[in-house]
Amino acid sequence: MTTPQLATFTVPAVDNEPMRPYGPGSAERAGLEAAIKQMQADLPFEVPCIINGKPVKTGKLASQPLPHDHARNLCTYHEADSATVTQAIDGALSAKAEWESLPWNDRAAIFLKAADLVSGKYRYKLMAATMLGQGKNAWQAEIDAAAELADFLRFGVKFVQDLYAQQPTKNSPGAWNRVEYRALEGFVLAISPFNFTAIGGNLNATPALVGNVTIWKPSPMAVYANYITHQIFLEAGVPPSVIQFVPGPPEIVAQQALKHPSFAALHFTGSTFVFKQLWKDIASNLEVYKSYPKIVGETGGKNFHLIHESADIRNAVLQSIRGAFEYQGQKCSALSRLYVSSSVWSGGFKEMLLSEISKIKVGAPDDWSNYMGPVIGRPAFEKIMSYIEKAKQAGGDILIGGTGDDSKGYFVQPTVIETKDPRSVTMVEEIFGPVITIYVFDDAQYDETLKLIDSTSQYALTGAIFATQRSALLKATNALRNAAGNVYYNEKCTGAVVGQQPFGGGRASGTNDKAGSISIFYRFVSPRSIKENFVGLEGYTYPSNLV
Repeated sequence: MTTPQLATFTVPAVDNEPMRPYGPGSAERAGLEAAIKQMQADLPFEVPCIINGKPVKTGKLASQPLPHDHARNLCTYHEADSATVTQAIDGALSAKAEWESLPWNDRAAIFLKAADLVSGKYRYKLMAATMLGQGKNAWQAEIDAAAELADFLRFGVKFVQDLYAQQPTKNSPGAWNRVEYRALEGFVLAISPFNFTAIGGNLNATPALVGNVTIWKPSPMAVYANYITHQIFLEAGVPPSVIQFVPGPPEIVAQQALKHPSFAALHFTGSTFVFKQLWKDIASNLEVYKSYPKIVGETGGKNFHLIHESADIRNAVLQSIRGAFEYQGQKCSALSRLYVSSSVWSGGFKEMLLSEISKIKVGAPDDWSNYMGPVIGRPAFEKIMSYIEKAKQAGGDILIGGTGDDSKGYFVQPTVIETKDPRSVTMVEEIFGPVITIYVFDDAQYDETLKLIDSTSQYALTGAIFATQRSALLKATNALRNAAGNVYYNEKCTGAVVGQQPFGGGRASGTNDKAGSISIFYRFVSPRSIKENFVGLEGYTYPSNLV
């Protein structure tokens, strides 16, 4: 049955989700504490694959340990096998035509409801899963699992409304030109990371909002929070087969999807190495596909702060601490390399930086006094500690930190390395942990330092420039035009907000399709131009044919 469209609808006005402070004695702290306590009492949970809205238990179990207490698991989950992946793809493709043809206002309503479920009914449960399973403190879970996820959904609806409204401005006499924004022909493979619950939801919601169906492979280190997110989508009214939840090994889930003729797009957030390999795999299968697949990815970073001699020292110090050590440096945008002018370094920056870092508490996320929690797992712990050791061997000076303890959880102390070599290993390679390396430059070498920043790293995700002199800001902005997709003045290099700072970078940091803006939605549609003629021809010759 065709649903008549009896009006042109306008979605409700959207705004960023207000973030709750969780101060002592507050109702929100009590609510979150209760959710954490309940979750700790009930773990471990069992998570199935969800295929066509139904649980599928393959019997091949894997676990998601608590990174702060790795002897316990938050959940065990069933890994998809080949038959499950086939069922997921077939089910998604069978649901696509009906989902794409659903009136836009109904798709919009579903995701607006999902946003309200995230920010209301499931807020504390989703945050508790993110804190326990991914090692975030309360504030980091709030800005991720509650606020950003709700923002992605609400602003996504608004962006799609704006996209659909973009129509040709000219029409020839007796004709009407218009454009429809079709979903891609096939399915989207969404591969999400461990570090942001919101990203898992957004990698699926973005293509689904414009009528696509997705196969969702979550990170093994974020399965439970992603499972809750999927349950929210179903409760909000996303049809059962539109988003298929398929945890499992990449060689089964991803590779099977990439070999399917109806593979239409990859929506990825994760490591640069994995993204490049997936791109190669897609290229090797081009003869198989019905269409050229869209490839959308946000990957690594080696993000910088540049501290000019005119910088406000206290602000630069505090912003750098947040940029480097929030969520243990496990953000694609986290500060990793810090360039400080010599007069600022000796004029109070070094002393204040080390003094403030020495106050940081590291421990379990359910202890409210801990600013930092664990890193995500043993491979991450060992990688981070190995880079600290490489820095020592290369002559780097460990100013603070440099130690870790994995006896119960995977804890690394906030670490600051000073190097005399601006191209030392920890200035060049991504670490993805609470480690920053500092290079002190002569005030007179500002121009040369700009060239150094631009050429040192393969990445180009985020960067921040600290200066009170406008000329210094502009010079750095121009010199570093391609060194970062998100640039900040006198503000840390992390914390892009949906609808405020479209997020993404170039070079080895990804395809820079700007999540949190209308831009990314263009990648998941295939426009079709329609011209309707109202007045028939009376002949086929042109006036110029007359003699």
